[in-house]
Amino acid sequence: MNTLRTTLLLGLLTSLLVIAGGAIAGKSGMTVALIMAGVMNFVSYWFSDKIVLAMYGAREVGEHDSPEFYSMVRQLAIQAGIPMPRVYLIESDTPNAFATGRNPEHAAVAATTGIMRILTREELMGVMAHELSHVRHRDILISSIAATIAGAITYLAHMAQWAAMFGSGRDSDEEGGGIGLIFMAILGPIAAMLIQMAISRSREYEADRGGAQISGNPLYLANALRKLEMANRQIPMNATPATAHMFIVSPLAGGSLMSLFSTHPPMEERIRRLEALAYGPR
Repeated sequence: MNTLRTTLLLGLLTSLLVIAGGAIAGKSGMTVALIMAGVMNFVSYWFSDKIVLAMYGAREVGEHDSPEFYSMVRQLAIQAGIPMPRVYLIESDTPNAFATGRNPEHAAVAATTGIMRILTREELMGVMAHELSHVRHRDILISSIAATIAGAITYLAHMAQWAAMFGSGRDSDEEGGGIGLIFMAILGPIAAMLIQMAISRSREYEADRGGAQISGNPLYLANALRKLEMANRQIPMNATPATAHMFIVSPLAGGSLMSLFSTHPPMEERIRRLEALAYGPR
């Protein structure tokens, strides 16, 4: 059911991109937007992992560089039934972690040096098990594609705003304009954001549950999330909003209003669900 829902949401995003192209340039714009979606999906599939690792200066480590962390990831990968991913460290005081890669055979997990300092071994196990659950279910590829298409829709919306201001009042079937432009300029980015948020939040809940199963104790991750939420408020990372969905907790600074539009579910609900797995419903 979760896979079906995600597929439908990705279909909605792609359709919204095509509609955006139509609003700006009619049928020809729809064709261009559809081609654009295909190209972006291709790039996301093959290169998103390399791009994001380079963006955050991640350094690949082996068993000799970080033996305890590397062996932990290897054991969790065995428990998850997936190939051993590449392991990276990011020099950052902000405690966080993410996974990337198009499939379990080409996956990587990355953790900041900050997360190593504040979490116990069991809590770190819970975090990395969460990331390996993402890998097992190919969540990162799905989220990367969603973020790429949502970004393209926002870009087209900006184009629609300029077109509307500078007289693109055409109303023929072949050319975009009029109400379609206004709709796209105002509602397009909001719709894209809501769809991307729905995709990301549903995958986070599943990764929490899967990570609890892989690590063997839901409380490992629950306790880690409490620490990570507080620490990320105190030391937010210099992260781009386009990649914020990849991290186990949002690395962006923001108040309660920002949290309403976060790609991550409410932390209280994530912890409540993990504790319910450990103790049963209350």
